[in-house]
Amino acid sequence: MKADHQNKLIEFYDSLEEPLKGTLLHLREFILKQDERLHETWKFGMPFFDLEKKMFCYFWFDKTDRKRPYLSFADGYRMEHPALESGDRKRFKILRFNPEQDLPMEEIHEVLITALKFY
Repeated sequence: MKADHQNKLIEFYDSLEEPLKGTLLHLREFILKQDERLHETWKFGMPFFDLEKKMFCYFWFDKTDRKRPYLSFADGYRMEHPALESGDRKRFKILRFNPEQDLPMEEIHEVLITALKFY
C-alpha cells in the first residue's frame, strides 16, 4: 500500500470517536481475515477493501448522521441477503450496523461470504 494511502487510513480511523472507532477497526480486521486476497486502500475519500484490485466493499456513513455507519458492497446488486439494503442505489447494497450495540458478527460473516462468491 502506498504510504499516502496508509496515512489517510490512519487519519480516518484516528478522527473517529469511540465506540465508532473501535467498531470500524474491529470490522476492518474481521474483513481482512476473510480472504488473503483482500487489501485495504484509500479510494474516493474512504477506506476501501479491494479483492485482487477489484472493488469489494467500503465503510461509509448515513448522509444525515455520521454516527450511523454501514458497509457497502460494490457488487451488491448481485447479492441476496435479508440484511442488505439497496435504497436508491443501482449497483451497491449496504449493511448497516450500530456501533452502540454488539455487532451481528454471524450476519456480517454471512454477507461477506456471499460477496466473496462473486470473485
